[in-house]
Amino acid sequence: MQKLLLILLDGVPYRNWRRLFGNLEGWVASGDAQVWRMRSVLPSTSASCYASLHTGTPPQVHGTWGNDAVKRLSQPDIFSEVRRAGGITGAVAHSFWSEFFNRAPFDPVRDLEYDDPASTAINHGRFHTMQGYNLINQTTPADPDLFATLTMLTERHALHYGMLHTCTLDSMGHRFGHDCLEMDDACYRMDHQLAPWIDRWRRAGYEVIVTADHGQSMRGHHGGAGEDQQDFALYYFGAASGPRADTVLDQLALAPTILHRMGVPTPLSMTKPPFLTHP
Repeated sequence: MQKLLLILLDGVPYRNWRRLFGNLEGWVASGDAQVWRMRSVLPSTSASCYASLHTGTPPQVHGTWGNDAVKRLSQPDIFSEVRRAGGITGAVAHSFWSEFFNRAPFDPVRDLEYDDPASTAINHGRFHTMQGYNLINQTTPADPDLFATLTMLTERHALHYGMLHTCTLDSMGHRFGHDCLEMDDACYRMDHQLAPWIDRWRRAGYEVIVTADHGQSMRGHHGGAGEDQQDFALYYFGAASGPRADTVLDQLALAPTILHRMGVPTPLSMTKPPFLTHP
């Protein structure tokens, strides 16, 4: 089974990806990565997008209309299908991911950290709640700590599929907007903090996808329609071929694409075709 890691940087609009992530763009320029524009589902709200990008179904099917509608989902998802095929899964993410794909409601004592080799979804989870979040106090973990935690799971538990989700840039965007010195610096720091971990994961045999869940307007808003709120970049590190560089990818195609790359059967509920093909 091909090993793959999905890295989600919450709430980064396409424009900021392409102009502020110099390491990612450098890998594209050198031919070591490919990049496309991807468009989120509607509403372009975080929880709605989390559920869609992992189940391959829209909010009108999975029923997550916003951040107050988080529940254990009934649709097949990437974690469940990798487990069904015999793979080992892990996640380092906001607690919504635990509720969607493991168990709900979230109990921090039980669920902040768990390891369950028999789980039918996420075998190894490390979650955080961001409890008390507001525009003054972001309550986000340090991103290098999250990258190190995912790496620890890959090396300790031999993950076949791992995902990481961080809200740092989404929170910064809500506070400052995206056309400002603060956001320029935040994206620059994320890019250079992430780069050595991508190199390490690639050397360990993982294909890597770095992307977002949705965009964000220059005023720091998302949830509605439009390129600024919906569109973001997707960077792929691996051996597969993809569509033309000017193709706008559908977020609902991400789940079947990941399963296809890993050699895992795609459930009937994921109706979009994969956008990456075998070399």
